[in-house]
Amino acid sequence: MNISREIEKAVEQVFRDIGLVGPAMIKQAAKPEFGHYQVNGVMGAAKKSGRNPRELAAEIINQLELGAADTLEVAGPGFINIHLSSRYLASALKLMCESDRLAVDQMSEQKILVDYSSPNLAKEMHVGHLRPTTIGDCLVRMLEFLGHEVIRANHVGDWGAQFGSLLAYMDQLSEADATRRLEMELRDLEKFYQAASRLFKTDEVFAVKAREYVVRLQSGDEKCLKLWKQFIDESITHCQAVYDAFNVSLTREDVKPESFYNDDLPLMVQDLTDQGLAVESEGATCVFLDEFIGKDDKPLPAMIKKSDGGYPYLATDLSAVRYRAGTLKVDKAYYVVGAEQQLHLRQLFAVSHAAGYINPEQTFQHFPHGKVLKKDGTPFKTRDGADVKLADVIQEAKDRALSLVSEKNPELDETVRKEVADKVGTGALKFAELSKNRMTDYIFDWDTMLSFEGNTAPYLQYAYTRIRSIFRKEAIDPKAIRSGIKLNEPREIALGVKLLQFQECLETAVVDCHPNLLCNYLYELAGLFMVFYEHCPVLKAETETRNSRLMLCDLVARTIKQGLGLLGIETVEQM
Repeated sequence: MNISREIEKAVEQVFRDIGLVGPAMIKQAAKPEFGHYQVNGVMGAAKKSGRNPRELAAEIINQLELGAADTLEVAGPGFINIHLSSRYLASALKLMCESDRLAVDQMSEQKILVDYSSPNLAKEMHVGHLRPTTIGDCLVRMLEFLGHEVIRANHVGDWGAQFGSLLAYMDQLSEADATRRLEMELRDLEKFYQAASRLFKTDEVFAVKAREYVVRLQSGDEKCLKLWKQFIDESITHCQAVYDAFNVSLTREDVKPESFYNDDLPLMVQDLTDQGLAVESEGATCVFLDEFIGKDDKPLPAMIKKSDGGYPYLATDLSAVRYRAGTLKVDKAYYVVGAEQQLHLRQLFAVSHAAGYINPEQTFQHFPHGKVLKKDGTPFKTRDGADVKLADVIQEAKDRALSLVSEKNPELDETVRKEVADKVGTGALKFAELSKNRMTDYIFDWDTMLSFEGNTAPYLQYAYTRIRSIFRKEAIDPKAIRSGIKLNEPREIALGVKLLQFQECLETAVVDCHPNLLCNYLYELAGLFMVFYEHCPVLKAETETRNSRLMLCDLVARTIKQGLGLLGIETVEQM
């Protein structure tokens, strides 16, 4: 149910009937005195047709058939204010109550691939993976709920020069009879990687051996591949443990590593060469496009093959585009990747379009994001400059939440308390990330994210438990309430309108991947509920009003639960 879209259809039909050109521009009213919705496109249409905007607005109102409206009025220089009728709102809310999906319509199904998380398997996941993993997972959940076929693509780094050092190190350990040591080292990938890197930098014999392993790996050497697979399997296990602990929907089946595209790399380079797009430059193979100009006014190279015969990231990403657009035949592909990769992805999409890998009906889009910073504005790293492990951050969130929950409700059963703390901790961490505009850097602050006040996950989780406690304490089954909804009080109407704007919020949030819009919606909904509950007695009201308000309470709880679920955050029945 999308009220805004229904109003837009009706208004634009009038536009066509009277020969106007331009969008209706339906917006939610900024203030209650302006009604519930506004038509803002009249002035633009009036300018194009040379007419007086207020007179044109009055003519549109006279011809507008909008059963949902109670009153329509011309405002200001030519706006149309729309006040929805309480009867319409009550009827729509009843449909919402009766729907398992809260009356959210499924959109025209598209096949959409979302590329997100994408850790490098040479290291453990760190706090830098928090943003792409959390934002991407929220995006796929919203897209699926709206009815799209979603392909999760975890494009992990499992190929390249760094694996030469790792494989040489693993081979050295196994030769020294270190099955036990090998297993022990693999449990901490960071130490394993650092040990291999240290040897590469200090031991020339080892460095030569490491370079040889790169060649052996790329040529398909059986022993080399066996060692590589052992390391990759253990690395993926580490990643999956993080996803499971953080309630992220990625699984092993979603992993499409760089190595998956290895066989296509020479074919892709040959194809671009045959098309005349790729040329040799200083021993390397590059694509030069006029739209990418460097400081010296010369075209920037998009390198697809190195002078030593190796393949850079762009080559692998081009083969991934070929697979996604040509084999999977996706309608859209969204890349949730840091803002520092903007030039790389612009070149990737430009080359792909020039080569015909992406057809005109397909959309490949980058959704960049900012960085996670400490309170002093510096990158979120340990004191010695190392990346903070994401697994450690998640565990600390749970530990801090356990202390808070234990302090607030010490009588809660210990097992239940831990379960609640796990959901509160991970929820706080995710919401702190998702409630910010994805393009901005943000300060990581434990106290703020775990607060039970303000726009936080604990506040919303607590709001949900408070509503559920109304039913639990009185032993009321929400599903047993069959009466209709009646909206008489202004605060009931305001809450009802906000509930009915859930689908509008979701559709807006997925357009350009802005989960913060959903976070803000849920916070505003919870706030309107608190005002409603304070001023509109529920349990002490007469029977008809009581049942109507209980239905509103249940709808708010269900909407908060569904909304948090789309953010990847679980609710709890008691805190």
